[in-house]
Amino acid sequence: MRGHALLIGLRIPGRSPVHRAPLWLKYLVLVACGAALVLWRSPGTTAVLLSLGLVLFALAGRRVLTAWAAPLRFLWWILLLLGVYQWWMNGPWAAFMVVGGMLAAVQLARLLLLTTEQTDLVDALGRVSAPLRVIGVNPEVVALAVGLMLRSIPAMLGCIADVADAARARDLARNPVVLAGPVVVSAVAFAQQTGDALAARGILDHGPGDGVPDDDT
Repeated sequence: MRGHALLIGLRIPGRSPVHRAPLWLKYLVLVACGAALVLWRSPGTTAVLLSLGLVLFALAGRRVLTAWAAPLRFLWWILLLLGVYQWWMNGPWAAFMVVGGMLAAVQLARLLLLTTEQTDLVDALGRVSAPLRVIGVNPEVVALAVGLMLRSIPAMLGCIADVADAARARDLARNPVVLAGPVVVSAVAFAQQTGDALAARGILDHGPGDGVPDDDT
């Protein structure tokens, strides 16, 4: 993945207290922190959650802590523009709350992904989504969609980096058309391969009893 998986959060093996914590507790901490950012909007809340995230990354081990800064390589300019805008419109404390709160939420969510097996996350999401069956939602499909998203985004980031490196080697890096074409082709090929894999396993196929009318009815 050339480091791009760390942007989102490909699990880093370990036996730290954060790794061994039960999944429900990790989700509870994540939801509680998100609720605190929404309900108690203040510089103090933002500072506490930023500090909490950094402490939990440190508790998760040196390799996880090293991955803390990975998103800043790609998001720093967005955070900078957002911070400047908020500073201009609402003052420095508002800028700190918005940018700091966003960074805290992103990092806490990444910590969940960095310290938890993806299969456990997807299985838990499927179990939590089970009550949605009463309104026609298939929990397995919901879990599958999230799993595919977690797998697809790092793959696409790696594809973009590979194309950019190839274009740079040919002194074509400044031409967006040269970059866009191969990326689109690779994205379509990746989607087709994923679809073929799902079809080969019979996933998302509708049977006679799934509530989907047959063609001859």
